[in-house]
Amino acid sequence: MNHLKGERVILREMEQQDWSAVHAYASQPIVCQYQPWGPNSEKESQDFVTQVVLEAANVPRSRFVFAVMEKNRVIGAGEMNIRDFTNRQGEIGYIIHPDNWAKGYATEVAKLLIEFGFSALNLHRIFATCDPRNLGSAKVLEKIGMTYEGRIRQDLLLKDGWRDSLLFSILKHEW
Repeated sequence: MNHLKGERVILREMEQQDWSAVHAYASQPIVCQYQPWGPNSEKESQDFVTQVVLEAANVPRSRFVFAVMEKNRVIGAGEMNIRDFTNRQGEIGYIIHPDNWAKGYATEVAKLLIEFGFSALNLHRIFATCDPRNLGSAKVLEKIGMTYEGRIRQDLLLKDGWRDSLLFSILKHEW
């Protein structure tokens, strides 16, 4: 699997040279405000991409990280993690450079990741979480047909304290 093609974007496997494009968004406080990481230093962005490239060789492979390409430039990343091989469950995540927010890119990326999970990986259930304050991400997950399952209380430690997460999921037969 080397790329997934959408209407406006292509998701291709992340490559080492993508680190500077990753750093362009991962170094911004607004991008990581609801995450336990960041803002990234150049070394942290390089280390992230190096780790992703190395993990792509794992067998069995549980992590798939894609660069979001729009007109031959990286504008974000999409990720599928197989969380349970036996019960065929995966988790998606996505991040888009803020210059491209509110343009439908996250929705397109999330749809491609779900299609990949159900078609290529034969998953049964795919879930995603987001910070309750991240209204844009919650809207994306609802828009693509995921069901809101509830609030997971204080499951992630951020710089400013514990964070709740909203849990969304979709089953293969619903897709």
